[in-house]
Parts: sequence; structure tokens; C-alpha cells
Amino acid sequence: METPFKNHHLLLLSVLLLILINHPSEGEPEDAAIISRFQQYLQINTAQPTPQYQQSADFLISQAKFIGLESQSIEFVQNKPLILLKWPGSDPTLPSILLNSHTDVVPVEHHKWTHHPFGAHVDSHGNIFARGSQDMKCVGMQYLEAIRRLKSSGFVPLRSVYLSFVPDEEIGGHDGAAKFADSDIFNSMNVGIVLDEGLASPNENYRTFYAERCPWWMVIKATGAPGHGAKLYDNSAMENLLKSIESVRRFRASQFDLVKAGLKAEGEVISVNMVFLKAGTPSPTGFVMNLQPSEAEAGFDIRVPPTADPESLERRIAEEWAPVSRNMTFQFKQQVSIHDKSGRPVVTKTDSSNPWWSLLEEAVRKANGKLGKPEIFPASTDARYFRQLGLPAIGFSPMANTPILLHDHNEFLNQDEYLKGIHIYEAIIKAYASYIEHTSNGSTRDEL
Repeated sequence: METPFKNHHLLLLSVLLLILINHPSEGEPEDAAIISRFQQYLQINTAQPTPQYQQSADFLISQAKFIGLESQSIEFVQNKPLILLKWPGSDPTLPSILLNSHTDVVPVEHHKWTHHPFGAHVDSHGNIFARGSQDMKCVGMQYLEAIRRLKSSGFVPLRSVYLSFVPDEEIGGHDGAAKFADSDIFNSMNVGIVLDEGLASPNENYRTFYAERCPWWMVIKATGAPGHGAKLYDNSAMENLLKSIESVRRFRASQFDLVKAGLKAEGEVISVNMVFLKAGTPSPTGFVMNLQPSEAEAGFDIRVPPTADPESLERRIAEEWAPVSRNMTFQFKQQVSIHDKSGRPVVTKTDSSNPWWSLLEEAVRKANGKLGKPEIFPASTDARYFRQLGLPAIGFSPMANTPILLHDHNEFLNQDEYLKGIHIYEAIIKAYASYIEHTSNGSTRDEL
């Protein structure tokens, strides 16, 4: 049995360890303490479908307290805490900055990893192996470390800076960022600009994202008369579904050819990928082999860029991929609009008309970073929930010279790249928090 005396000493040791990690001694390099804190965050298993959200929340709130940030834990859905931190600005009337990241990560196949996916092992090359090292615990901790440095330097923000650590992004964000963006709490924050996740870059240029492809998850169903497996039928369920799959395949190839030819980036085309095929009559040993089924289904993950014509795509689906004349129907499991609440394409401007973009460009340049051409994110992020409100949102994860390994086995981020990213965010946050908006031309945030 553990005695109260022993428990008391264990508690003291835990507190002392946390203090040493957050306040390194003179003999411990600052970089080592920064990497140690990153490792701690990575070692918390927040993989879906059973993320350890409370452990993650406790860690983040403890970091906020050491840095000196206001903090609160919000549960729009029970047991799914959203951590909201605040660095108050000297002028609370100005629109604030929101630095968003998600705390959950995708599942792992342990046996396919060289190192434990939640061990945060650092190899001889300085690569930190862990699920979430790229997507996107790195960014959440870089926000915190950048603010830690700015506060230590004596910098006082003009605008308030918020940090949101949201749950469930990897399963759609419906119980996280979606509810947050639609809340009175968010409305009271008077947000002017949102930063969210981007992607790693295999070359020296950081990648930025001003929009993203919207998910259309669709199921096509074909029906027909059942029949003997040896007989040739017209318009059987399987025959009609296969015709549809071939039509979808041709369209997919035409879009992919544009990417292969270098005419368009991946995020600029409509992608279609079949994700399941369901047909056949089950038997104790598998399927009945001499019976043609009366129903067959196929599921497709379609991603639609904001530059596409959604009406034209829906006509194609109704007329070519699932025509009623072939006894076919289709249903969307999810169909996210490419337009915001005002009916405009869900994009953030990346030119001089958007001061937040200009500030980011200049801050990255001053921090000795390089930006590539702004892109449309090929998949989906929580940024869409903020863009749909008419807010500017930029996807940015400062990882250059790094292979793209999000959702892959052996996901890693080199510690030198991680440290450089903190320096980049320090410059961006300082520029954003110091920005004085010139309103002589009457522009508003809705025009950004």
C-alpha cells in the first residue's frame, strides 16, 4: 500500500520535473527543452477512435500556465475538450488572431513502424518519429514556443492572440471546429485572421494554402433482377454498376492527366476515388457463386475545388454515372458546399488586397524562409469552417525539405526543421499582433 508520505513525494517530483522542462537550467540548451516538450505532446496517444483528450488537455493547460496565457477548457460535446488559450492584446477592440490546430491524430498500424508511433524517438539524424509529428501536433507546439519566446523578449501584442486546440478534425471536425465556429464564444472573440495546418514541402519552399477541396462522399446503387450465374442478362445490377465505374474511371483519368502534364496542381482538379464495392449474396463459405445479385453499390470519395462548377458535376453524376435509365440511384453521405454563407467561393485572397497575406509573406522572408506558390489544399481541414464565415484563413505548416508523411507509416519531422518553424511563427505572430489596419479605403474583413 502506498503511504500519503510517498504519494506526496511523488507529486513533488512530478512538479519539479515539469518546472525543469519548462524552465531549463543554464547548463541545459534551450533547444533540448523545446524538443522535450514536443516529445511529451507527441507521446500522448490521441489517435482516433479513442483519443486521450483529457491527458492532452491537461498538458496544454499546464504549458499555458507556465507561459502566462489565459486558458479554458470547453466541451461542446461531452468528453471532447477544446482548449482555448488567450494572450490579451493592448487594444481589445481590434480584430484578433486565431492560431488553430487539432489535437487528434489518425490511427496507426504499430507493426509497420520502425519506432513506436507514440514514443517520439529521435534517431541519429535528428528525425522525431511519432504520429502527429507532421499532422499536426508540431504546429500546435510551435505556436506555443513562438509565444513563449515573444513573451520572454518583452513583446506586448497590440491585438489579442488566441490559440485553439480542437478535437476530432481527423473525423470531420463536426464536434470540434464546426461547433466552435458556430458558437457565441467564437463570435465574441472578434477574429480577423485564422492560421491552420498546411503540408510538408519536399523542397526549400514552404507551402501555403488559401482554399481547399470540399468532400462529396457519394454512394451509387444499381438494382436489377437476380439470375443464374451462368446466364447473360441485360441491365443486371453488376453490369450497370460496372458501366458507371468505367465512366467514373475515365473522368478520373482526364483530371489526373492534367496533374501529370503539369497543367494543374492536385488541389485544382476534381479527384474521384472508389473507396468500397458492395455486392454479392453471402454464404457460410464466402459468397454464393451461381447467383447474380439484385443490388450492387460503390462508394466514392470526391473532392471538389472552389474553382469547379458544382452544377455541371451534379449533372454528370445524374446523367452518366448513375442514370435512372439504368435503374441507378445515388446518395451523398456528405456534400460540402464550395461557397460560403454569402454565396462566394470559399477562398482567401493571396494578393496585396489581403493585408494578412502580405504580412505573412514579409514575416517569412524576414525570418529567412521562402514561400512557394499559394495552393488549394487537396483534402479538407478545419479551416473550411472559418472560411465559410467569410473569414480569411491560411493553411501553413513550416516544414521544408521534408517528405510528406501525414497519415503514413513512420511519420517524422526533423528537429532542426521543427526549431526553424518556431522562428518562422515567431515572426508571423509578431507581425500579425502588431498590425494596425488602415481603413481609409473602407475595406472590411469580409473583403479580404
